[in-house]
Amino acid sequence: MEIRGAMAIPRQDAAGRPRRSTRERLLDTAGELLAEVGMDRISTNLICERAGLTPPALYYYFADKFEVIVALGERLMDRQNAALVRWLDRYASAGIHAYAENNEELLRETAEITEAEPGGVWIERALHSSPRLEHVRIESHRYVTDRLTDGFQPFLPDRTRDEVWLRMRMLVEFGYVATELLHAESGIARDAILAETARMQRLVILDLVD
Repeated sequence: MEIRGAMAIPRQDAAGRPRRSTRERLLDTAGELLAEVGMDRISTNLICERAGLTPPALYYYFADKFEVIVALGERLMDRQNAALVRWLDRYASAGIHAYAENNEELLRETAEITEAEPGGVWIERALHSSPRLEHVRIESHRYVTDRLTDGFQPFLPDRTRDEVWLRMRMLVEFGYVATELLHAESGIARDAILAETARMQRLVILDLVD
């Protein structure tokens, strides 16, 4: 990074775009490879070869391939969670019905973030398939549950926090499983999956008001 006065100026490539850090380059490469060869066949050597880097460059950041996949999962979850926070802020002043009526917007943006991430769909599958990785998904889902509970609780004075948290935790898990159908079920249109998932979530949210 070049320093000019008090301002740090990111280095750029030949096209004038900010250069990716070595760590981001490794993660992008690993995501692409994960989609190509799967969890069993991906290796640190493959990642280095594809990225054009030596193994010591990778081992500076990651001890093994599982640490690489953990970092991929955390990066993806962080990007999804940032979308959640923006969505909560967007409707914070409009009440519980606004959250319920606009939840398809969040589902769609979450799916788009996953699809834009190198290997995003396969990252999510890896987080489900390996006991060494599932903590990334669980911790992220609990974070989402906490943020949803914080957002919804002020509009639900007759419900305890534990009640709302449990409902949100189930809702979060259902939402992620349902949106996985976008890439696992070819017999249902994408818009139909998103609309039906949103409809079912809306009913669960509004049931808390009754």
